[in-house]
Amino acid sequence: MPCALCGDIIPTEVARCPACGAWARRRDFRAVGVAVFMLLGFNAFIALGSGISLLRLAHPLRGATHDTYDPDATGRALAPYSDVFLIGGVMAGVTGLLYLAWLWRAYGQSPGPHRHHRAWVVLGWLCPVVNLWLPPRMVYEVWVNSGRYRTAERQAAGLVVAGWWACVLVGLLLARMFTGGSVDTLAEARFDVHVGVAAAACQALAAALCMATVFQITRLQVARDS
Repeated sequence: MPCALCGDIIPTEVARCPACGAWARRRDFRAVGVAVFMLLGFNAFIALGSGISLLRLAHPLRGATHDTYDPDATGRALAPYSDVFLIGGVMAGVTGLLYLAWLWRAYGQSPGPHRHHRAWVVLGWLCPVVNLWLPPRMVYEVWVNSGRYRTAERQAAGLVVAGWWACVLVGLLLARMFTGGSVDTLAEARFDVHVGVAAAACQALAAALCMATVFQITRLQVARDS
């Protein structure tokens, strides 16, 4: 397989790259990080495209009146976006599985001390109520433990993680509101479109911020191993 650092072909029975000396463990971890980064980018692209398309749909609604408004036509126009949000949710689930595998590896490689057992890397996403606050704490802990940070840098990392998680929760809530919204009146249709745009924006921003955390943690751990 090719080396993730220099691109040279490494035989499967060799533990280190003959060209740059990279360990297989570091090579595999970086490959998983790159895969998660690219999938998050694809999720951000889909969400951003949905938001832009919804903004274009909102333009004719601004010029409509109660006499010219057609709720049936608006409902048919908005129906595909519910499917897009559903597909985005499925893609986020697939990305989340690979993300958990990457986070499990990153948590094990980050130096301690750790406040929580490694099993909470997975359980923290599955347990009700706990999954509202534990996952970002685990990511933040892995991030700051992977490098040497001053107080200001720790605070900046905390803001990135907090912004990512807030966008995740708000994006999920707004997407749910959009799919269950009504278009019976012009005011309701305008509100539903605005909710959809906000949901898409939050999801795109969440994916972008998560990309930043994956990039930084992977970079720090690969550099430390070298």
